[in-house]
Amino acid sequence: MAGAVGAAFLAGAVVGPMVAIPGIQAWAQEGGRAETYRLLNLFGDVFERIRAEYVEPVTDRDVIENAINGMLQGLDPHSSYMNPRSFRDMQVQTRGEFGGLGIEVTQENGYVKVISPIDDTPASRAGVKPGDLITHLNGQSTQGLSLQDAVEQMRGERGSSIRLTIRREGESRPVEISLTRDVIRPQVARFRLEGNDIAYIRLSSFNEQTESALRRAMTTMRGQAGSNLRGLVLDLRNNPGGLLDQAVQVTDDFLDQGEIVSTRARRPEDAQRWNARPGDIAQGLPIVVLVNSGSASASEIVAGALQDHRRAIVMGVKSFGKGSVQTVMPIPGNGAIRLTTARYYTPSGRSIQATGIEPDIEVLASRPDPNAPNRDREADLRRSLRNDNGERTTETAPAPPLPPLNLPAGVLDRVVRQPAEGAPAFDPTKPETDHQLQQAVQLLRAMAAAPAPQRRAQR
Repeated sequence: MAGAVGAAFLAGAVVGPMVAIPGIQAWAQEGGRAETYRLLNLFGDVFERIRAEYVEPVTDRDVIENAINGMLQGLDPHSSYMNPRSFRDMQVQTRGEFGGLGIEVTQENGYVKVISPIDDTPASRAGVKPGDLITHLNGQSTQGLSLQDAVEQMRGERGSSIRLTIRREGESRPVEISLTRDVIRPQVARFRLEGNDIAYIRLSSFNEQTESALRRAMTTMRGQAGSNLRGLVLDLRNNPGGLLDQAVQVTDDFLDQGEIVSTRARRPEDAQRWNARPGDIAQGLPIVVLVNSGSASASEIVAGALQDHRRAIVMGVKSFGKGSVQTVMPIPGNGAIRLTTARYYTPSGRSIQATGIEPDIEVLASRPDPNAPNRDREADLRRSLRNDNGERTTETAPAPPLPPLNLPAGVLDRVVRQPAEGAPAFDPTKPETDHQLQQAVQLLRAMAAAPAPQRRAQR
């Protein structure tokens, strides 16, 4: 997953020219090594004290893994150690497919509860229903199992079987269901037409399936709407991010040229830049990107690039502000480390680390509630990286201001910043209660209906 979006910069300032004096240089190196050995001896002493005197026996692996994790988490909120099990789970998530039953689950009163079966999977075909409580797996009780343990037992090789015992509301006796596992591909792109003229696509994460799912969604809706299609709403709200390469490909799908994103690491030679190639799957249709405080990382790359190029109007509230790239580095036989290795920058040179993407048009999801708790953003996290936009050198000019939106006259005045008093609460199953979505749809329709600007004759 070389790209969930980060770089811890170790500042090293050099004042004036330096001349290496062999004797002093050798002494400094020896002194540095001596300090390192002293600190490693300290670690060994603490390790032995824990093994010998902690109130309960602990395994060496647990103590060492906790120490490694502490070392990484002490750097920033996004660096961490993954043991072999956690590493496998991460690989499954980023692949976007796995062998299993096709149910979204949570835990309730010690049992596994079905949130929803995924369409066209073994679970949906067998009649598993939302609200079902899975009490046994192959005759073994799920009481006391962690949710992760239960999920691991339900996953498995395609073609293998498992027996679920379910307690269902309205049924006096437990329901026994036998299922054969299949390849499950969770729906990363949900889409539909709003009316018959506005395409709506929600991306829930950026895994290996995201860009291909986006293309399928756009092709399907273009076939449904034909020449009636007037705009696209790309919903990235509460999308926590994921793979950097998928964020680049999704952005590239809507741009014909220009920079998408760049990254700067600790060493200048490790800087990278990605540019768009010709081809726009929306064929020039106006786009509104919806973001909120849960839009992070790869989501912010997409929103920031489309905003900088004025290819899309960003609507909603300020995003999370995670402008760093994490590289996953496998450790053979011992999981992997997720290490922050770079910061990323939008095409205009903005770092959104700890600041977020400011929407072009602020629209609230609900009326302000002074008693509601504030949702944490990157800047609120302990040890979060600083934003270096204010530390540019003379070689790196400040990021230029974004060009104006240039919307047709009167269109912006129709956008309503917050729901009307007494408006129904948001219900995910009822799009008409989604105030931000409705404002995006109305904006696109108003833009499509506005007269084209008159061009002055050249002399």
